Amino acid sequence: MVKVKMNVQTAYHGELLRAGKVYEIDEKTAKRWITSKIAEEVVED
Repeated sequence: MVKVKMNVQTAYHGELLRAGKVYEIDEKTAKRWITSKIAEEVVED
């Protein structure tokens, strides 16, 4: 699982993901979203 910050609002598995919020999603989807600029990876300290 990867934490991402959403750049846009989208629906994912029946859940509404809001722009600007941080969510934890599976790695395969996260990589696809990050590549297409839908989300940004959250780097934890």
